[in-house]
Amino acid sequence: MAEIDLSVLAGQPLKQRIGDPAQLEREVRAWQEARNANAVTVNWRFTTEDARIKLKHLYPSIELR
Repeated sequence: MAEIDLSVLAGQPLKQRIGDPAQLEREVRAWQEARNANAVTVNWRFTTEDARIKLKHLYPSIELR
């Protein structure tokens, strides 16, 4: 989810040039607060079952005895 949010943030047009790190922090904080206030959600298209099939080689099954 963090990567998705960073991608969205990177695509946001800015109305002015960011002059210093403090200004960047204020702009990002304002964007984050607005995004949280709008309760933006992620529409997952990759289900748990899809992950189990596609990523099976990365997550082997463990049998408990």
